[in-house]
Amino acid sequence: MKLSQAKTYGGIGVILSLIGGVIPYAGSIVSIIGIVLLLIAVKYIADETKNKNIFSNYLIAFILAIVAIIIAIVSFIAFVGIDVLLNLRNLRRVEDIIALRHIVAGLIFGIIIFWVIYLISAIFVKKSYYAIAEHTKVDLFHTTGLLYLIGAATLIILIGAFIILIAKILEIIAYFSLPEELPKIEKSQESI
Repeated sequence: MKLSQAKTYGGIGVILSLIGGVIPYAGSIVSIIGIVLLLIAVKYIADETKNKNIFSNYLIAFILAIVAIIIAIVSFIAFVGIDVLLNLRNLRRVEDIIALRHIVAGLIFGIIIFWVIYLISAIFVKKSYYAIAEHTKVDLFHTTGLLYLIGAATLIILIGAFIILIAKILEIIAYFSLPEELPKIEKSQESI
């Protein structure tokens, strides 16, 4: 029963988290609803498979992704300085050059911090999805997990955003491909 709910929640959750980014004004709320549905779906799968690592790995990935965003923003603001951001229009020529260098350095630093933490997050997504694939026999979760990792690794050169988009689309298909019940373990595998 929980697996069929995970199928619905997961598929709809990925769709909402994906389209939330393009909806003006309410997009953030739609994305948050999608992420909550995804967390519920992964929790249901973990409960059904009796593999708590599925949910804990996914939860760690989720928390790390949020931390990556927060640290990137905070490091950028701390590096650049609130004063520089607030007074950027009133600066003189020499100060403009110094302020611009601080802004660029802050951006680079923030991007690198974000990328490293997001890459670690993707490793945990991959672990979770590999375990889901193993238990449900939906191999598309393997591909999705791997693409998330490759996308996160190449995000620094921007091609990763396209790869992550492909991973999201495959993730929708993977969730909707979940069986209603867990596949039966063959006796030869069970005795091993």
